[in-house]
Amino acid sequence: MRMPAEWAEHDGCLMAWPTREELWRGGLEAARAEYAAVARAIAEFEPVTMVAAPGQGGTAERCCGLGVTVVEAPIDDSWLRDSGPIFVLGPDGSRAGVDFRFNAWGGKHTPWDSDSAISAVLLERLGVQRIGSPMILEGGAVTVDGEGTLITTEQCLLNPNRNPGLSREEIERELMDRLGVTKVIWLPWGGAEDLETDGHVDGVAVFTAPGTVLLSLPADPAHPDHARMRENRAVLERSRDARGRTLRVIELPQTAFTEVAGELVEVCYLNFYLANGGVVVPVAGLPGDEEALAVIAGAFPDRKVVGVPAATIAAGGGGVHCITQQIPAVANGGAA
Repeated sequence: MRMPAEWAEHDGCLMAWPTREELWRGGLEAARAEYAAVARAIAEFEPVTMVAAPGQGGTAERCCGLGVTVVEAPIDDSWLRDSGPIFVLGPDGSRAGVDFRFNAWGGKHTPWDSDSAISAVLLERLGVQRIGSPMILEGGAVTVDGEGTLITTEQCLLNPNRNPGLSREEIERELMDRLGVTKVIWLPWGGAEDLETDGHVDGVAVFTAPGTVLLSLPADPAHPDHARMRENRAVLERSRDARGRTLRVIELPQTAFTEVAGELVEVCYLNFYLANGGVVVPVAGLPGDEEALAVIAGAFPDRKVVGVPAATIAAGGGGVHCITQQIPAVANGGAA
């Protein structure tokens, strides 16, 4: 079984409805409005299923509109990239879901028992085979090229609040066994201010094609990640992928800091969702938005790039990629 690249064909997208009021610090309704806008944007390209806590389905339906299917199931909050399953495909095209353990990013938010269980719940509802793993892993911590290469960050996966009993080599082996990769590239850094996820890779680097990586590279020397991302670039430039290719690095120099409820937050342009024929990108309503969208459009010339306001989502700790999870299409007549 292998994890396909995110640009592979999807059968749909999974999301979850914001639930944990204290996380949003009075901005729950603003968060829901942004989630709904993301869902509607993705629904223009592929089916979207929104998971809502029991009793919240009606609210989600009213906000999201007719193009989004809402189902109710127990959840603690709404970061399905991290709490949901990671889908893999077999050699015959059949689909399964890897259910890694989830501990709310090292126990940062309680409770998390419903989010820990939601992966298995969704796989059962979808009729998809579940593959369990004893390792804690969030989907935002990895990016793959679909051809055997995975990129992650040491800042996140080696953090002792995830898998203190596992060595780097044991973590790498589990990634290989469950996601079907043969090469793991370790970047030293995630985002300096990414305190929620401890430096997920989806905030700093993403595969855009086999052999090509889009890298956050802030142009401003005062940015806290200016030097760190250049260390990441150096690692990528001396790395080879699973097929022995050197990596082409596309630089994304634009950054976006905006104020939400009196606090300065960074909206991460790189934290986008690849839909069938589209790219849904978080934006901040700032002049740099258009320049960043142009860079992303250049990386995906055959897709329509759509910006969606996501400042409140950023204040909650993530972006568009963090709140979505693709369901890859089965291939060659394989089982769902």
